Amino acid sequence: MSALAALLQLSSATLPVGAYSYSQGLESAIEAGWVSDESSARQWIETVLSEGIARTEAVIVARTFDALAQGSVGDLVLINARFLASRETRELLAETLQMGRSMRLLVVSTPGVDGAVRQQLDDLEADEGLGYPIAWAVAAMARGLDTETALLGYLYAALENIVLAAVKTVPLGQSAGQRLLTELGQGLAMMVSVARDCPLDELTNFLPGQIMASMQHEHQHTRLFRS
Repeated sequence: MSALAALLQLSSATLPVGAYSYSQGLESAIEAGWVSDESSARQWIETVLSEGIARTEAVIVARTFDALAQGSVGDLVLINARFLASRETRELLAETLQMGRSMRLLVVSTPGVDGAVRQQLDDLEADEGLGYPIAWAVAAMARGLDTETALLGYLYAALENIVLAAVKTVPLGQSAGQRLLTELGQGLAMMVSVARDCPLDELTNFLPGQIMASMQHEHQHTRLFRS
C-alpha cells in the first residue's frame, strides 16, 4: 500500500472505529445555544481542534511514533497512562477506550506490526484500557507513514468528524460543512508543527467549555451522539 493510500484509509470516515457516533461535547453545546450557526460552529471546532486535539491527541500520536522508532515499546505504558489521565469526563474516557479497542482489532490484522508491540497493546487493553491515538499511531507507522504525514491525517480526520457532527446537529448545509473543512483545514500544518515538537510532559488540554458541555451531555435527555 502506498503512503498516500494508507493516509486516505486511516483518515477516512469509513474507518471502522465508531468515530461518527461521537461529537466530543458539541451536541450539548448546541443544546445550550453556544453553537447555533456556521460562525459559532467554526469558532467551537477551531478551538477544540487547535487548543485540545492538537495539543493532546496529536501529541500522543507523535510521541508514540518516537517510542516505536526507538524500539522503546515499554514507553507506550507511560504514553497511554498520560493520555487517559487527560480525559476529564466519563464520556470522553469511554470514547477513547471504545475507539482504541476497535483500532487494536485493525492493528492485529496489519502486516508489519512487531509482535512485542502487539503484545503491549493487548496488555494495555487488558489493564486500564488502550487510548485511541496510541493504537492509531501503531497502525499508521506500520503502513509506512512518517510522523508529520500521520499527524496531518489524524488531525484532518478529527476535523472532519466534528464538522460532520455540526452538519447533522446544528444543522448546517453540506456547503457550509465544506467551507468549514476548507477554512479550518488551512490551520492544520501549524497544528502538526505544535504536536510534533511538544514533549509529553507539556501536553495540555485546557478547554473548560468543552468539559462543561461533555459533563452536561452525560445527562442530556435527547441526543444523537454518545459524547
